[in-house]
Amino acid sequence: MADPVTIIMIEDDMGHARLIEKNIRRAGVNNEIKHFDHGGAAMEHLLGTRSHNAPLLILLDLNLPDMSGTEILEKLKADDRLHRAPVIVLTTTDDKVEIQRCYDLGCNVYITKPVEYETFAAAIRQLGLFLSVMQVPDPE
Repeated sequence: MADPVTIIMIEDDMGHARLIEKNIRRAGVNNEIKHFDHGGAAMEHLLGTRSHNAPLLILLDLNLPDMSGTEILEKLKADDRLHRAPVIVLTTTDDKVEIQRCYDLGCNVYITKPVEYETFAAAIRQLGLFLSVMQVPDPE
């Protein structure tokens, strides 16, 4: 049996974090959510303490107090164990250059806050369904 997907939410605004979690739950997703309000703590967890093969979905804000979300995205996609983890960028930044940069770095979905609930719920449900039926094998 496959391990359940853990959702890692990297969001420094507690109001946004509560709203995101509420919308995830409204979408019918009951997976564990681990919330980090600083990029450094999230990266420490992701790179150092998490289970080696546990599947993840990462929700990433770009505007964090200690490091940029694009810096985090770059580090995630450069790591052998984490580069396949789907990343949804959830941020207030709607600059086309920044959006393209995130896709170039490997994000799967870019959503601008404030989030329209149905769009967000559909993205979460689709990724959740995808993750529930697929396990990407580790490279040999």
